[in-house]
Amino acid sequence: MKKLLLFTFLLLSAFGWSQTAEDYFDQAMKKSNAGNSQAAILDYGKAIKMKPAFGEAYLNRGLEKIKQNDLTGALVDANKALEIHDDNTYAYVTRANIYYKLKDYKAALKDCDIAIKNNTRDNITYNLRGLTYIHLNDKKSACADFSKALELGSQSAAKNLKTFCK
Repeated sequence: MKKLLLFTFLLLSAFGWSQTAEDYFDQAMKKSNAGNSQAAILDYGKAIKMKPAFGEAYLNRGLEKIKQNDLTGALVDANKALEIHDDNTYAYVTRANIYYKLKDYKAALKDCDIAIKNNTRDNITYNLRGLTYIHLNDKKSACADFSKALELGSQSAAKNLKTFCK
């Protein structure tokens, strides 16, 4: 009887202390907020291992990889997030930012266009698309996007308007 009680206690304890994918995700977010990107990446990975279709974990891990300057790894994660949820506007913006940093301006523009189509009120995407247009030598479109981003509240767009749209 003692062995049965001990076994039951150990079994319940193991299940009570086991973590879910969501627990690892929450831990990763806390570590990210504390500035510990490497530990956050590991916890997002644990969440993904437990729940392979956890699109938010892929996206957040990708954001952490950007902080680590692992743009290739970040791109893989953003692509996976979009494979899981192809309507995730923030994933398109994130991927556009990665493409921009990789100097693949045509791909960045394509993702900015999709993100803006899905959310016409995002000043960050308008500003990013404006910067992308600058690199594609389309000053008129860039200035229009900077103006729209400023209208939506972007302070960076004000600086970009002064710099590029004299």
